[in-house]
Amino acid sequence: MTQTVDRAALGAFLRARREALQPEDVGLRRGPRRRTRGLRREEVADLCGMSADYLARLERGHGPQPSQPMVAAIARGLRLTPDERDHLFLLCGYRATRQRLRGEHVSPGLMRVLDRLQDTPAQVMGSLGETLLQTPPAIALLGEQTHHTGPARSASYRWFTDPTARDRYHPDDHDYNSRVNVALLRAAAIREGPRSQATHLVASLLSESTEFTTLWQRQEVGLRWSDTKRFVHPEVGHLDLFCQHLYDPDQSQSLLVFTATPGTDSHEKLALLNVLGVDTFPSG
Repeated sequence: MTQTVDRAALGAFLRARREALQPEDVGLRRGPRRRTRGLRREEVADLCGMSADYLARLERGHGPQPSQPMVAAIARGLRLTPDERDHLFLLCGYRATRQRLRGEHVSPGLMRVLDRLQDTPAQVMGSLGETLLQTPPAIALLGEQTHHTGPARSASYRWFTDPTARDRYHPDDHDYNSRVNVALLRAAAIREGPRSQATHLVASLLSESTEFTTLWQRQEVGLRWSDTKRFVHPEVGHLDLFCQHLYDPDQSQSLLVFTATPGTDSHEKLALLNVLGVDTFPSG
């Protein structure tokens, strides 16, 4: 349901949250000549993926109603708590979408950790394998994964319906990865109930993937991802990486951090990906 935008209250809230943020809160360095209280508009606009002019108009109470994806981007950029994010949606005139989008909002704690990992492959994942945020090295390693829509937002769904989803994973690991994806979806569907997004995702895969259906009938539970990951990158080749998980139980999200043993070939290749960036590589 869409209501009228409270532009004055919205502007005051955005301005207050921007001024409350410090450069260190978002992984920026505090320069010696900084006089602005909090962050500059240009800095927040960059974090939110909008223009500084658009943010200025919103703060002055003259801007148009932000779209729901833009509101979510603003909430992430300003490192809002879930309650603050819900308040922002209300100010922007959206009342029926707050609970549905709550699981997509990355907590300020995970955001602060991710801000300090910009030179490391790391990404925040939702409960059904949705990639919510990625660092630039993670995009270089795995491809851009945040642009998907609908069921394809789930990495598990793409694993069984999009052949390219497996391209960067070692072929010898594909069978086990398939079994883990099925087991985790089974656990999510039981945990969240018959009307949940997880259950709808299972139903879609049962109708679209013979492999998923076969594995679903095996009734396997309790499988977990391995801490070691073997990747096959189109430019740098084979990498053996460790994957550390940091969980946020309140948000049902996890932060994945990929590292390599110093002195190994994989460590050198990971450093090379950092230098080359993402422009050279196609998305997975």
